[in-house]
Amino acid sequence: MGLFDKLFGKTNSEKPATTQPKVGHQEEWEFYFSNVNDKLGSIFVDLGLQKVAPLTDKPNVVWVSIKMNNPREDGLSSQEESAILGEIEDALVDKITSKHNSIYVGRLTSAGDRDLYFYFGDTTLYDKTFSEVMVAYPKYQFDFGTKEDKEWGGYFDFLYPLPQQFQSIQNRRVIDQLEKGGDNLTKSREVFHWIYFKSESDREKFLERIKNDNFIIVNKGSDKSWGEFAYSLQIKRVDKVDQNSVDEYVINLWKIANEVGGEYDGWETSIEKD
Repeated sequence: MGLFDKLFGKTNSEKPATTQPKVGHQEEWEFYFSNVNDKLGSIFVDLGLQKVAPLTDKPNVVWVSIKMNNPREDGLSSQEESAILGEIEDALVDKITSKHNSIYVGRLTSAGDRDLYFYFGDTTLYDKTFSEVMVAYPKYQFDFGTKEDKEWGGYFDFLYPLPQQFQSIQNRRVIDQLEKGGDNLTKSREVFHWIYFKSESDREKFLERIKNDNFIIVNKGSDKSWGEFAYSLQIKRVDKVDQNSVDEYVINLWKIANEVGGEYDGWETSIEKD
């Protein structure tokens, strides 16, 4: 069983059960795993805010850190504690966003702590509000803080995924669609990939890099109407489609494409049922 199989939980991808202030964006909650201070971390973030942030009327980042009582050995939340942690999170988000007109942007779970992040305008008495909520959970220790962050560096530079992490999120979205279609992900099948290049020579450099990886060329094309990346390549190979397998070969193709000046544009496959 791979790392993702051990860590993936459907409940982690659900949006908070609260209503946030309207800030002119479509919420898009996703989670991914990252290395944070040499520790495994799970980050849950509203990707949709990227289109509207930074919000000039909310220049202060505020966080609350909750010490877990029963974390797993790797520092993430345990199944036994997940329900109460979710309840605490919902209570904090509901109270903080409604009382202070703040916006909840995401959380980090790592090293036995769960940290929630908000962006505020006026931070007056924010600490009192945290305490009012946490009094209902006397078994949990917590800490909090705030600092000015006009450019929303905490969101863009810490919570928001890096390009490679975002590709893994995209992979999971495709896999989720396969599962919704009744695929149990156990059968290997043909997986198709699309990559685009600025020149024919860049495309040939890419093909040279993968010549020993058993990919079959399905199609080469070119069309100036596609803009800068006018040279296309479609390849296929029989592969597994579980998250660990997909991340391994897709991110490798993504990296090679970037290194030769190309752009990996995604993958698709058929739904296979028993």
